[in-house]
Amino acid sequence: MNIEATELIARFYALLWPMMRISALLIAAPIFSLRALTLRIRILLALVLTWMVYPLYDWPVIDPLSPAGLLEIFNQLSIGLIMGLVLQVVSAAILLAGQAISNSVGLSMATMIDPNVGNVPVIGQFLLVLSTLIFVGLGGHAMLLGLVLDSFSSMPIGKSLMGQAAWGQFVTWSSMIFLGGLLTALPVMVTLLFINVGLGVATRAAPSLNIFSLGFPAMVVAGFLIMILSLPSIGARIQWMWLQGLMQTRSLVGLP
Repeated sequence: MNIEATELIARFYALLWPMMRISALLIAAPIFSLRALTLRIRILLALVLTWMVYPLYDWPVIDPLSPAGLLEIFNQLSIGLIMGLVLQVVSAAILLAGQAISNSVGLSMATMIDPNVGNVPVIGQFLLVLSTLIFVGLGGHAMLLGLVLDSFSSMPIGKSLMGQAAWGQFVTWSSMIFLGGLLTALPVMVTLLFINVGLGVATRAAPSLNIFSLGFPAMVVAGFLIMILSLPSIGARIQWMWLQGLMQTRSLVGLP
């Protein structure tokens, strides 16, 4: 009876390490971190993925209450979280693009008086939904789960990710928040800038025109029309950012 209990504890300790990395990824990664996925669904998904990957590798038995075990817990959580945060950079860039477009169109006041979503602009929510559909259409959720399963071969249990190169690569990649947001919102912002210049010239030529009564509805209508026409380029840019995020995640965990 004591031997069976010891073997059960050893198997539990071996199962603990891959589940920690997978659970941390499900907490931080896009799609899987949505509120629609409750805690029970995430735990069940983590258990299923851990059960799938468990027979594929040899797992060390480390006491989680020992100093080495505590360090390994922190290490596995860090690996899963940083893999998810790499893709959260793309979501932040898309949200920044939606906020920039909303400010250019003139919808910044709508976010201040919206009691439901607070400071998240409506266009930003639309772009996040669009990016989620593009991510699922690309099979990004399957590729991400494949990456975390393959990461156990390139970065096995006991190998630390807490190196200067890994964190430097993540910090460099985080600049995509501003670059990706600018590239996504640039077509709409530039077009609205020229419309603003045209309205300024018209108001200067005819001072009797009220710039507020004429300019605000014109900017809103023109902004939505330009955004509809720019949706193919915006979708292509979002797709490019998702692919770059998956490539960065693959490179971060040492996969070729």
